Amino acid sequence: MRRSMNEDGSGHGSEAGEVHGPWVWTAYRAYNDLLREKVKKRFEAQEGPWLDQVSDVLVAIVNARWEGGRRKEKELQELSAKLDRLLSE
Repeated sequence: MRRSMNEDGSGHGSEAGEVHGPWVWTAYRAYNDLLREKVKKRFEAQEGPWLDQVSDVLVAIVNARWEGGRRKEKELQELSAKLDRLLSE
């Protein structure tokens, strides 16, 4: 036979909400996670190619900054301008 557990593990609760509270919270979190995944899939389907372009430019900016130096400054400016164009679409 299953025994109801309280948050403190005692198995005693004065109200049904106290006994089931952790399980209800887990259900809300699962629902939220599922909704988050659905939204991510929709964004991927609708905005995937654009997000790929933005990601490529951001990675290139980070790499150019790591390499640094004056010769990379022009490349950084070009990448920044490209990112500005993508974000304004």
